[in-house]
Amino acid sequence: MVKPALTLLLASPRGFCAGVERAIRIVERALEQFGAPVYVRHEIVHNRTVVEALEKLGAVFVEEIDDLPPGATVVFSAHGVPTAVAEDAERRNLITLDATCPLVSKVHHEAARHHEKQRRIILVGHAGHPEVIGTMGQLPPGVVLLVESVADVERLAFAGGADLAYITQTTLSVDDAAEIVAALRRRFPGIQGPGKDDICYATTNRQEATKAIARRCDAMLVVGAANSSNSLRLVEVARRSGCQRAWLLRDASEIDWSALDDVRSLGITAGASAPESLVEGIIAACRERYTVVIEQVTVTEETVVFNLPRALSA
Repeated sequence: MVKPALTLLLASPRGFCAGVERAIRIVERALEQFGAPVYVRHEIVHNRTVVEALEKLGAVFVEEIDDLPPGATVVFSAHGVPTAVAEDAERRNLITLDATCPLVSKVHHEAARHHEKQRRIILVGHAGHPEVIGTMGQLPPGVVLLVESVADVERLAFAGGADLAYITQTTLSVDDAAEIVAALRRRFPGIQGPGKDDICYATTNRQEATKAIARRCDAMLVVGAANSSNSLRLVEVARRSGCQRAWLLRDASEIDWSALDDVRSLGITAGASAPESLVEGIIAACRERYTVVIEQVTVTEETVVFNLPRALSA
């Protein structure tokens, strides 16, 4: 039987970013240096394949650190944690390793700087996301005000002459964030913002690569977890950029082959916390059913590397 032809357009960059790679290396190195168990508060990154691989090495994932024994080693996830969590860990005499992405830490520093200057701080982000919880938790309750949409901006009420500043979650849709920031600047012309966009380079690059293939393919698969903000944004970007048939899936086992019956060009990308092995699994599954031609669509090359904490760098 002759297999039908299928062109796979692979977005590049895709998959792991420097912050995710650093976070995973921190857990792996901690296990080597301190031995198992090493506790990790929250999923180190939002991907079950990554989490399960680290669990096999001896990592234990917990949502809170309340019951950890004194002297235990705990890693804070790449999303960052409220200062109260770090202070609690110190009181409990835990050995802490901070895997917060340096680009998230940059936003934390911006928030602290604005607070020192007594500005009211507006955070553009998604309620309930661990990064947002960690960022808002850098300062006392009520200091940081969250907005999720232009409509939220329109509802803001500040006294005339209020000294305002905004920061953003690092994994937002670039286009959505631009609309919200534009609304903030329109309503509050004197508002202070970051010298450089808070949305991280990896989020921006993966969205640009998704746009580059969306207009050329019949359907697109985005590899990532349902709780991964940057992966969900890639699905939205694909649909807005001309590929309405874009779906998020965890791995090849979730492909709906019947939905691909008439597809001749299939785009594939992956969120920043999705390992390349999952993309390779999808390609292999496609080869079983189609005669596959692969085209890499590269919009930029990434060379960013983040150093490990000093406690692990020796």
